[in-house]
This record gives sequence, structure tokens and C-alpha cells, in this order.
Amino acid sequence: MSTDIAAPRSPYTREPKRNGVNLEKWGWVYMRVSGVLLVVLIFGHLFYNLIFPGKVSILDWAFVAGKLADPFWVVWDTLLLWLALIHGANGMRTLANDYAHGRFRSVLLWALGATTVVLIVLGTLVLTTFDPCLGETNNAELIASCAAQ
Repeated sequence: MSTDIAAPRSPYTREPKRNGVNLEKWGWVYMRVSGVLLVVLIFGHLFYNLIFPGKVSILDWAFVAGKLADPFWVVWDTLLLWLALIHGANGMRTLANDYAHGRFRSVLLWALGATTVVLIVLGTLVLTTFDPCLGETNNAELIASCAAQ
């Protein structure tokens, strides 16, 4: 493959336009949009968990169970999880594209993709199937409240 370099004073000629989706452009757009959404989601998460209760010591199993019993917070936290993981993976993909070459780059990108998918699936399962009563046999009050559900 030879590369011809144009003479310094020759006019600029455009490369022929490629058909298809420009993934780099959409990755760039995603990073900006998800970054803004993540700021809103993160500060909402921090406000509700740290400022709203009045003190950090109130954060315990019951607080998390109560929060995840509300579908609004399940959607909020799931959106936060998905945006943050994909945002981070896209940033790591950019680093791998910039600094890794050849087969090593391919292995990194496949490992990054697989890790991202596994974490998104597991995190989403935890958030959507959370049951605070699972396996509880010693606390009579908790068993009664779980049976009432």
C-alpha cells in the first residue's frame, strides 16, 4: 500500500464520502449528552441519599429497600447505571483506539465490550429484581411486612 503525498501547493481534494453511520461522531455526541444527563442524575442521587434524610447515618438496608420499592427510583438508578457504564466504556474505547495497536487493541475492545455488557446486565438485574425480604427468617416484623406485600 503506497501513500502518495500531494505537492505542497496543490489544491485540496476531498476524500470520497463513505456511506454508512459515522460511529465516531455519534460516540462524541453521546459523550456530551450523557455527560450532562449524568450530572443531573448524580446530583439527584446524592441529594436524595445524603441531604434529604438529614444525616448519613440513616442510610441502611431499610433505606435502600424503601428507595428501591419505588419504581421512580428504580428507573432513575437504572438510567444512572446505564449512562455511566456506557459513558465510561466509550471513554475507554477512545483510549484503546488512541494508544493500543494491532491484535492487542482488538482484545482490549472485545474485553471492554464484554465487561460492559456483563456489568449492565447484572446491575439491571439487581435494581429490577431487588427483594429486601429474600432469605430473611429471623426477624418476625420483617417477615410479617414481607408477607403483607
